[in-house]
Amino acid sequence: MEVIVLAGGFGTRLRPWTEEKPKPLLPILDKSMIEHVVSVLPEYLVDRVLIAAGYGIEKMREHFSKASLPYEVLIVEETEPLGTGGAIANCKSHLSGGEFCVINGDLITSLDVEEMLSFHRKNGGIATISLWEVEDPSRFGVADFDISTGKIKRFQEKPSREEAYSNLINAGMYVLEPEIFKLMPEGAHSIERDIFENLATTNGLNGFPFEGWFVDAGTPESFIEASKVCVSSRKFESGEVIDGSWFDEGSKIAGEVSGSSIGAKVVIGDGAIVRDSVILEGAIIGAGCNIERCLIGRGHKIPENSNLADEIIGNG
Repeated sequence: MEVIVLAGGFGTRLRPWTEEKPKPLLPILDKSMIEHVVSVLPEYLVDRVLIAAGYGIEKMREHFSKASLPYEVLIVEETEPLGTGGAIANCKSHLSGGEFCVINGDLITSLDVEEMLSFHRKNGGIATISLWEVEDPSRFGVADFDISTGKIKRFQEKPSREEAYSNLINAGMYVLEPEIFKLMPEGAHSIERDIFENLATTNGLNGFPFEGWFVDAGTPESFIEASKVCVSSRKFESGEVIDGSWFDEGSKIAGEVSGSSIGAKVVIGDGAIVRDSVILEGAIIGAGCNIERCLIGRGHKIPENSNLADEIIGNG
């Protein structure tokens, strides 16, 4: 089947990293974010990946022209912001006409797509969305889910906490039938607000709750969390895990590291402490530094005895 990855954002919350490289290409361990996103689908299921993008188009085309992947990748450009629904509709001419998947471009998840796909085919309807339980659903689309039928009776996009139907939220992956395009208006629109809310009232919207992990890697905090998830689930091809942290090849560690991912040829000086951070290739952390919850860019040198917390440091 074909997969649309929604990657139209500018990645502003991960600047300055995204000023040099579009968010889908940011490295999580030894793979790009988008490769981790698509890896939730078994390779044999995927014929083609369409990346709906509005930023960093040429860099993505260059990246994927050199990548060795088991599926075709096509960048579908948005010349203006189209919203989630408009971005999907913009890919229509590149689809073969059967059912297809849509995934948010910064989603790291343990979702069993084969099971979700099987459920979608058995339960009927035009759309099936993955569901995840949270304490505060106000930042998400919320589902009033009927477990006995597998149907979403009502869907509301980003309600207040007090008005939310439930704690089950839209977890960023959909299986859609081509009939969905008949419901879409022209131009920019939100599939969640403009399509799903109405579709729920006609029994056309299924829900698929799952457990495991669900990380939206679009903020510094969640990017670090996504890296930890990929370490614990061993989603890497190079390097090794020592005491819960990942170290790529050629890193030299004279300090203490915990809950972190350390890129190739990184040097961590004597007595330095690195906690809950992502350090990219070739960075140097000086002796005596204390680094917590930071993203340190490629090749950057942190002076000795520096104290950094909750910072994003650019490359070079």
